[in-house]
Formats: sequence, C-alpha cells, structure tokens
Amino acid sequence: MVFDGKSSAAQLLQALEKESLRLREEYGRVPCLSVLLVGEDYGSTRYVASCEKNAQRAGLDCRVIRMPEQSSEDEVVEAIRVLNDDASVDGILVQMPLPKHIRQERIVQTIAPEKDVDGVTDVNVSQLWKQKRNDYSRFCVPCTPRSVMRILQESGIELDGMNVVVLGRSNIVGMPVSKLLLNENATVTVCHSHTKDLAAIAREADVLVAAIGKAKFVGPDMVKQGAVVVDVGINTDPVTGKMCGDADTEAIADRCRLITPVPGGVGQLTICMLMENTTDCFKRLHHG
Repeated sequence: MVFDGKSSAAQLLQALEKESLRLREEYGRVPCLSVLLVGEDYGSTRYVASCEKNAQRAGLDCRVIRMPEQSSEDEVVEAIRVLNDDASVDGILVQMPLPKHIRQERIVQTIAPEKDVDGVTDVNVSQLWKQKRNDYSRFCVPCTPRSVMRILQESGIELDGMNVVVLGRSNIVGMPVSKLLLNENATVTVCHSHTKDLAAIAREADVLVAAIGKAKFVGPDMVKQGAVVVDVGINTDPVTGKMCGDADTEAIADRCRLITPVPGGVGQLTICMLMENTTDCFKRLHHG
C-alpha cells in the first residue's frame, strides 16, 4: 500500500480552515505564521512558497520576511526579536539552510520558545525529551517527525512492541522521531550511514524510517518482507534529475506492507504540521 499524502494533507487543511474560522469569530483574527527567508536558496524558496500556499488553504495568515543573503548575523537576530515582540505573530519559522556566515545555533536560540513552530529551541527540545507520551498540547514538536507519526497513526500501524529502525540521527528528524516512537512503546534502533552491518540491522525492522539524506540509499537488501517504510528523504536523482527519496521505491515496493512515496508522502504532511503547530501556538498564547 502506498500512502496518499496528498489526500491526507487536504483533509487536514480543511479541518484547519474550519478551526481558523472559529478562532476568527472568537478572537477577531486567525493564527499568523511568520517565515524568515535569508537568501535565495532554490529549495528554500520553493518550500516557503508552499508554506504560503498551504497557509492560505488552511485559512491562516502567512507573512514572509525576505532578507538578502549578505545580511549580517546581527541583522537576522534583530529581525527575529521584532517578530518575538509582535503580538500579532503567533509562530516563527527561520528557513534553513542559512548563509554560511550566519551561525545557525545563535539564530535558533533567538526565537521565542512560545513561537517556535518547528520545535528547534533548547527549551522545546528539552520538553520533547522530558515527555513520556505524545502530547503536543504544551509545546511544538518538529514538523517532519510529527508528520511521520501521523502517517503511521492514519495507516493503522500499531507501534507497541514493534521493532523500528531509524536511519539518520539529525536533531531535525532522526533523534526527535526516535523519541516519539519510544513514547509509543516501540523498540527503536538509531543508525547512520557508517553503522556496521547496516543492511542486516535494517532488515530486522518492522518499521524503517529513512532519514539519511542519500538518494535511493535503501534497497531490497535493507527491507524485510512486510515491512513499513517511511521515506523522509528529499534528494535529486543523479540519473533523472527528478526528486526522489532515500528509498529506491520501485525496487522495494513489492516487499513493503506500506511505503510513503517521494514526492507525495511525508513532505505533503510536514507543511500541514507547520500550520497545525502555528494554530497550537495561537491557542497557547491566548489561553496561557
């Protein structure tokens, strides 16, 4: 079975639009997301355009602040501080990657934790690791890990006692999704591209989450029959030049109980999670 991310995203955006209308009636405005884009990275500009489009579909206000690539680190910090102090802004996303002369760590930690819609500040990261269950009502969890969990939930995958292998250990996907899986009582193994006997470890997985950042890295030798493969990768196929995932979908499809396509899988829901996190920030800022 191939997960239909487009259909799932459409349903979620429709539900968010209804909620936005309710919030406008109650508070006089809708949730507002501000996206800070520094430079003109091709992938980033496409992603931000998708944010604007989907925010409109969800009935949210989306404001994009574009800064030239040569902007100084201090200028970017000041732009974030202005957004922190703006009562009409509920969520702040600083689009990555940043230009090389700007330190990501300083920028991330400047974001007000209560407006951190991608859960990247130290405060929100620590909250995630303190939680013993997947309750997103108190703080924001990174959007891509949330989309992975939503796909598994919507697909009826029972994680309790399942053997899950996560390929990738980044702070954006690999580590937070591992914590969310542990909260569901899965047995989780975190690997990376240099893990010894990686293929053998991957073949033991009931659920394989591919977030390693290498085009078509996961082949038939890494997937056992009947496994669930959630492909988080966004890569360029070196042969065709088209977008592809970390998994070689055509090669492994007949082995999988469920597989998420690229494009059309995790990516479809990640932006929806961004809109949901923005709405949650709005509610927390109003309700305390």
